Amino acid sequence: MNNDLKRLQQYPFERLSELLSGIVPPKTLSHIPLSIGEPKHPSPSFVAQKIASSMGKLGVYPSTKGTLEFRQTVANWLETRFTLDHIDPETQVLPVNGTREALFSFAQASIDRTKNPLILMPNPFYQIYEGAALLSGANIFFLDCNKETKFLTDFSSIPEKIWSACQLIYICSPGNPSGAILSSKAMQELIELADQYDFIIASDECYSEIYYDEKNPPPGLLEVCAKMQRHNYHRCIVFHSLSKRSNLPGLRSGFVAGSADILKPFLRYRTYHGSAMPLVTQLASISAWNDETHVKENRAKYRQKFKIFKEILGNTLPLDIPDAGFYLWANILPARMGNDEVFCKELFSKKNVTALPGRYLGRSSEKPNPGENYIRMALVAPVEECKQAAERIKQLIISSGF
Repeated sequence: MNNDLKRLQQYPFERLSELLSGIVPPKTLSHIPLSIGEPKHPSPSFVAQKIASSMGKLGVYPSTKGTLEFRQTVANWLETRFTLDHIDPETQVLPVNGTREALFSFAQASIDRTKNPLILMPNPFYQIYEGAALLSGANIFFLDCNKETKFLTDFSSIPEKIWSACQLIYICSPGNPSGAILSSKAMQELIELADQYDFIIASDECYSEIYYDEKNPPPGLLEVCAKMQRHNYHRCIVFHSLSKRSNLPGLRSGFVAGSADILKPFLRYRTYHGSAMPLVTQLASISAWNDETHVKENRAKYRQKFKIFKEILGNTLPLDIPDAGFYLWANILPARMGNDEVFCKELFSKKNVTALPGRYLGRSSEKPNPGENYIRMALVAPVEECKQAAERIKQLIISSGF
């Protein structure tokens, strides 16, 4: 077996399962899961209808490159959403089976193992970045994102020797777990660093369509490239998905887009990887990318739930409503109920609500784990369940004497 497999740490939800093992929550309270970012809003009905009407395509092998119709649909969406002059559907777009598999496989395809590679990533982070780095044979440099940095990466603080060794950097904007948004200025600075030190930027933008100011959507990496007149998107790749945008996590549908020079070898890798998107999925995805009405409705529901949490918990547990995403990244120290693991155990054992300890999403490096004493709550449940969860959390804190 690949020895690098031994370097992988437990996935956060495995750790949570072990933490809560043996605990029996109150049977009088229904379980409310806030731990996993799996959208529970209804999937668009027209997508299901398209799947049903396309079942005849199950007898056809799909191309790894995807159909021109799929790639053109994605190109049109990108040009509209991010005000791009042009995306070439022939060379600058590829379908992927959700961003998870693409973010993981991209490191395998892009890293040169012969040059002692280094991959940079935010900390806390989506654990796929770490697994991708380790199994590509690279070392990792964590970029701590904490309250002092407004949960964003301070690129100017990174030593030159780190940039010189960097082959790939993962960024996530809006961020998981904080929802913080990288500014266009920060992205431009990163692009200029990539040119100076010769590395690739992999931008995870799967939360880009869940934001709260309809007039100010989060900027994207390709958008910043376009503003720099960088229409070849050199060194830049973005990852998008329908899982969060369209409440379709089970469809496993997304895309990568950006530099043709990067996507050409990535396509070759994927051809061997065997990760072609089924034609039924492509047709269903086209219908989803062509509709924005359900996406706006989706954002309105999340705004409602964040407002409810703030109204109920605002005076009990300090909450900063994020700029985007559907997570609350809450510091539990003011509740004086122990650390993040203790808080999550108490919340489950007494109120039958699951949340994720922040330490499971971060790593200790030269400094302490920036996720410690935070909890991540995914407001993915229906509105009424989220209201009940907020009330239960408030009751737990008050009953503990704080």
